[in-house]
Amino acid sequence: MSNLADENTLHREKMARIKAARDRMMATKTGQRGLLIVHTGKGKGKSTAAFGMALRSIGHGMRIGIVQFIKGAWNCGERDALEHFAELVTIRAMGDGFTWETQDRERDIAAARRAWDMAKSMIADSSYDMVILDELNVALRYGYLPLTEVLDVFRSRPPGQHVVVTGRNAAPELIDLADLVTEMTLVKHPFRDGIKAQKGVEF
Repeated sequence: MSNLADENTLHREKMARIKAARDRMMATKTGQRGLLIVHTGKGKGKSTAAFGMALRSIGHGMRIGIVQFIKGAWNCGERDALEHFAELVTIRAMGDGFTWETQDRERDIAAARRAWDMAKSMIADSSYDMVILDELNVALRYGYLPLTEVLDVFRSRPPGQHVVVTGRNAAPELIDLADLVTEMTLVKHPFRDGIKAQKGVEF
């Protein structure tokens, strides 16, 4: 038998063992329920990953609610794209911009409360299969919303509903409650080299 034939045989045997182990593991994964998902960390991609989940859900005919806590009237491509699926997606941009832009704590708290009231109404509506709370972690970090109230609402949501929370510095209590947590790690960023935010990458 040639060396190539030997390698192919060994590869097939190895893959067969891996498949058998994988099949045994998958046979034990039978549960299904709504998940609390957190995308956090200093790296890019937290909101992008959430909107990717929204797009995937649209493909399955699922109903999606989205509340943006920081982004306001300024244009962003994901919002424009998702508005083409108005029969499945409700998206509300309710922020006044980044906190360092407004420099007005009372205004920021009022905006966060309006956004949270909208989020609560979506979460209470079991017809929403997924609710995305974009940059909620920022509002929580600055104390614009009471963390205990937010966690209580998450605990009492409809059993089949997924909730996705994005933003840096997720509270430890939220991480503990969540079913799935992903931390985006910053390795390199073009901003450090003087490159500004660009269409299709940042917005």
